[in-house]
Amino acid sequence: MDSDSPSSRFLPIAAAALGIAFLSSMDAFMKEAALLTGTYTATMARSLVGLVIIAPFWLWRWQGWPSRAAMKLHLERGAISAVMALSFFYSITKLPLAEAIAISFIAPLIALYLARVLLGEVIQPAAIFASLLGFAGTIVIVSGKMGQGDFDRDAMLGIGAVLFSAMLYAYNFIVIRKQSQAAGPLEIATFHSGVGGLIFLVAAPFFATPLEQAAWGPLIAAGLLTVCGAMALAWAYARAEAQVLVPIEYSGFLWASALGWLFFQETVTWPTLAGTGLIVAGCLLTTRRAKAAKAPA
Repeated sequence: MDSDSPSSRFLPIAAAALGIAFLSSMDAFMKEAALLTGTYTATMARSLVGLVIIAPFWLWRWQGWPSRAAMKLHLERGAISAVMALSFFYSITKLPLAEAIAISFIAPLIALYLARVLLGEVIQPAAIFASLLGFAGTIVIVSGKMGQGDFDRDAMLGIGAVLFSAMLYAYNFIVIRKQSQAAGPLEIATFHSGVGGLIFLVAAPFFATPLEQAAWGPLIAAGLLTVCGAMALAWAYARAEAQVLVPIEYSGFLWASALGWLFFQETVTWPTLAGTGLIVAGCLLTTRRAKAAKAPA
């Protein structure tokens, strides 16, 4: 197939959109499971279910154990992702899905400053303005909750958890960049679930709660959707530039809004819509700035 044909350009975008739909649906199932059996137990079970699903495919395509450098990255990302997932899934038990997803969109903007500190990248003035837009969007969403009298202890804990998760997700961008150069998608997905699951198992005696039977259905669905979403995004990002696909990430807000309303009777407020618009505008401004910087003179 011609790499410049319309279909070759469309398929990665379609795959990315499908991947986001899978992962957004996974969030809804995880909210249900976490409310049923506790956030820690649900997050641990999802990692183990994902491992059971993906590991046979990796073993079938066995190409040997990861190199020492790759294993170090697997361990680093697995540990970061475990805490990131735990904090995000905790946040969606305290906040509507759409609000949690909207605030999490600030992660790419946080990544700008982490890239400056860890990779020595120069932050352009446009990127600083973009980060200010994102920060303003977060303030609008939080102010909306305060204005409606919804800013109770649970809301405060939820917002804190999703911001902490976004910071870890931002750092995750940098680890993924290195990891994708050291290992293939199947290996990455297998160790991502395996390392996270092992970490949760080690701490399970201190934090886990009994796994409710009713949670098994949502957990199996969440594990399957996690694997499908990760593979769809890996396929898409291997065939199209990040600057083309990153805007597709924001379709997750539409899915979160629809699924939150359908399954949890959650409504989307005007402050949430306005704040999301500011955050997305900041991220798109950053994407366009990166595209312009790469354009030939």
